[in-house]
Amino acid sequence: MTLKIVSTSEAPAAIGPYAQAVRTGNLLYTSGQIPLTPAGELVLGTIQEQTHQVLTNLKAVLAAEGADLRNVIKTTVFLKDMNQFAEFNEVYASYFGTHTPARSTVEVARLPKDVLVEIELIAAISVETVRN
Repeated sequence: MTLKIVSTSEAPAAIGPYAQAVRTGNLLYTSGQIPLTPAGELVLGTIQEQTHQVLTNLKAVLAAEGADLRNVIKTTVFLKDMNQFAEFNEVYASYFGTHTPARSTVEVARLPKDVLVEIELIAAISVETVRN
């Protein structure tokens, strides 16, 4: 088994001892993304604004491996407040459209930097899209 560490300057650098994503074979596993800009600035604001930034970051990580949101097979969503689920879900749905990967959504007591949302995902990428 070969592991490839995935990194892109189009998403925020890891703020700890982890990779933005790891690829093994045709599977890409991202670390949780929070609403940081690629420059590392925290996006404050509503759940909608933070969700937009998180999904923009995830799209950038996917693009680094020649993939996009259509390749996503599973997402895990961490929300600070489940009462904001409807607002979150509206933004989430606008990114995924008719593509509906499996998803888990849980409310958590606290997220890094006290953000409102964190998302991680798993994507299946065909061998033909491998970039060396």
